[in-house]
Amino acid sequence: MKRLLMIAYHFPPLRGSSGIQRTLRFAQHLPDHGWQPTVLTVHPRAYESTGRDLLEELPSTLKVVHAFALDAARHLAIGGRYPRSLATPDRWGTWRGPGVRAGLRLVESWKPHAIWSTFPIATAHRIALDLRRRTRLPWIADFRDPMAQPDYPPDPRLRRVLATLEAEVLAEASLATFVAAQALEDGRMRYPGLPEDRLAVIANGYDEASFAGLAPTRAVGKGIFLLLHSGLIDAADRDPAVLLQALALLRGEGRIAAENFRLVFRAPGNERWLAQQVAAHAVGDLVAVLPAVAYRAALAEMLGADALLVVQGASCASQVPAKVYEYARSGRPIAGLVGPGSATDAALAALGVGERLGAADPQRLAAQLRSLLDTRGAAPGWTADRRAVEQYSRERLTGDLARLLDRVAGR
Repeated sequence: MKRLLMIAYHFPPLRGSSGIQRTLRFAQHLPDHGWQPTVLTVHPRAYESTGRDLLEELPSTLKVVHAFALDAARHLAIGGRYPRSLATPDRWGTWRGPGVRAGLRLVESWKPHAIWSTFPIATAHRIALDLRRRTRLPWIADFRDPMAQPDYPPDPRLRRVLATLEAEVLAEASLATFVAAQALEDGRMRYPGLPEDRLAVIANGYDEASFAGLAPTRAVGKGIFLLLHSGLIDAADRDPAVLLQALALLRGEGRIAAENFRLVFRAPGNERWLAQQVAAHAVGDLVAVLPAVAYRAALAEMLGADALLVVQGASCASQVPAKVYEYARSGRPIAGLVGPGSATDAALAALGVGERLGAADPQRLAAQLRSLLDTRGAAPGWTADRRAVEQYSRERLTGDLARLLDRVAGR
């Protein structure tokens, strides 16, 4: 059994992020493929919200090391403000020193054969980079999504910091993985000198065991068409404005009303901003904003929805939300408010979802929603193909990771 040091911010007892699932399920299934992991993560105080439900799913053989870390926005702010140096490359930059020291102790005592780290918290890659330079252990850097983009993040200073870190990581890592082919191609275009075999795709996915024994639940009555969005909504990357405009049009036609329709945002974050958007479009009686629930409860709610909504803006054109695959596994109709040609658009097409909503035109979007409402998603094109979905089980994807680990460790 080879040994793997996994470095990840997103890990139980953190609650409210689908990013937890990638590391957690890899850690669960890797022993079946000849790799025993140990996870290096932050102290739970660094999390804004925690819960015990996923802690119960940790394997008894899995060692988890929590290194000191603070959230600059919550622990180091005075009057809501804090020095930018304390939040570079992210709000958990204080994790770096303690994380490196804890990692070096593990290398000395446990002697791992390889290191794996995962974005989108850049400090995880920073820790892995430091360990790689000191130990020369093989290292897979899991980017999931691009770290630095031409116009993101908005702060040019932070954008330069992330661009520099990304270049260092890609230069030193044995291999880098992404969740979508578009993200991989973005990396290849920015770093044309990288050998072909240094980049790979491991998609997001779903965990079959998490669905076992679940009964569908609903936040509204059965006579109300429930369109559910599970997860973050924000102005920069997942702006629902065009959808709210389309709902206002449909209500004006008499097609929907509070008595027969509800758009539910589950754990969207940015609640005040979202409430302002809903009020501005005068659709408050058609929309409900609900707090986070435990992971399996969120899956049960997906099973009970009439349709599931995914929103992905142009700024996320190379990204695919993890919930897309959980939506697909649920077997419910999927309404994809995504840009044509984006990574999420391609992922939905690969899953067999042929209908995608008009991301920029409220009139076209309203027409498509009429079709969804009239057929309740039973028409062809709204639901994922089960055989296509099975390709994205976490068990299968962990096998892909194990083969990559075998390759870099074998070098």
